[in-house]
Amino acid sequence: MFVSVFCFVTTTLLLFLYVIGAHGSGTFWITLDAAYHCVASLFYFGASVLEAFATIQMQDGFRYKQYHENISAVVFLFLITLVYIVHAVFSLKRRKSSQSS
Repeated sequence: MFVSVFCFVTTTLLLFLYVIGAHGSGTFWITLDAAYHCVASLFYFGASVLEAFATIQMQDGFRYKQYHENISAVVFLFLITLVYIVHAVFSLKRRKSSQSS
């Protein structure tokens, strides 16, 4: 829950700053974007590993529906992690190209 709320609030804040033009044309904005997506990918990876571990532990003693809901949550968390990692890689590439020029 913490990870999704943190990412929602931070993304909303960054979007608001971008809309009002606070990003400028400096490399600080690119570095901030890259750092945020690296942190978000680490947070989501940690949450997905913990959720997968909890799902494995709840295999016995829970209803079939609850178990499958947790499996779908784990799959979705790993997909979100992959998307954040891909975006972080592209942000770091953009940061590197902006610093060299």
